[in-house]
Amino acid sequence: MTSHLTPRELGTHGERLAEEHLVGLGYRILDRNWRWQKGELDLVAEQGDEVVFVEVKTRRSQTYGPPEESITRAKRDKLIQTAYAYLGSANRQDVHWRIDVVAIDMERDGTVIRLEHIVSAVEGD
Repeated sequence: MTSHLTPRELGTHGERLAEEHLVGLGYRILDRNWRWQKGELDLVAEQGDEVVFVEVKTRRSQTYGPPEESITRAKRDKLIQTAYAYLGSANRQDVHWRIDVVAIDMERDGTVIRLEHIVSAVEGD
């Protein structure tokens, strides 16, 4: 039951659900909660020869709209900068990569209403 989870715990729960989803699709998880001075990547995965950065958004309420709508232009820019930082630190600047979003809506009791994996959801200019 997740009705008493803090926002941080809810986010962690959502990240676990997203990871299970990705692994079920054949992705290989490379990193979790990778931090850089200007941002964080929830999940870093590999699908074939492509690196996939995954932003996970989990909500228990539609009061503020669906979770994927919370990705602002500033958040998008930060994700792109952080992805470049990850690739540089891993010496993988020459790989193909993308940023996906996994949006999760759930009931107050933790029942998942919707888990949507949006491929290439975040794009640079």
